[in-house]
Amino acid sequence: MHLHSSDRPEATFEQAFHEYRDGIFRHCYFHVFDREGALDLTQETFVKTWQYVAGGNDIENVQAFLYKVATNLIYNDARRKKALSLETLQEEGFDPPSHDENLARDVIAEERVLRVLQKIEEPYRSAVTLRFIEGLQPAEIAEATGETANTISVRINRGLKQLRSHLNVDHG
Repeated sequence: MHLHSSDRPEATFEQAFHEYRDGIFRHCYFHVFDREGALDLTQETFVKTWQYVAGGNDIENVQAFLYKVATNLIYNDARRKKALSLETLQEEGFDPPSHDENLARDVIAEERVLRVLQKIEEPYRSAVTLRFIEGLQPAEIAEATGETANTISVRINRGLKQLRSHLNVDHG
């Protein structure tokens, strides 16, 4: 999807918002592990993207551009404050709903995935998250991050190695 300032960018931007907001939110969430923080970063991603287009700039690949803006905002946010860990959230009263047995199992599995993902070092965590949670191909991740597809593939493989290592340790 292209977003050109000379076209009618409002309609294209609205389409991009509806198409990519959930993925951008997940991308932010898997870095900050805080729903409100992820919502704020998602909103800021779209505001900055709109400001960029409203300033007369064109975007050739909206998805890649959005992920690049979101990633930059995540790193800036991380520099400003330490991200909350799952344990801190629980200490502050985060109590996953358990009224439905299947939902409870899903929440427990999600918590385990989040704990393990937190243990993976950057930039490997980002590469694994974008590849397997967001479903982006290495070339798309490369475009979003400004890296080469080869570098991204290496990061994915190293991230998976760390993930397997942590899963084996967690299982005993």
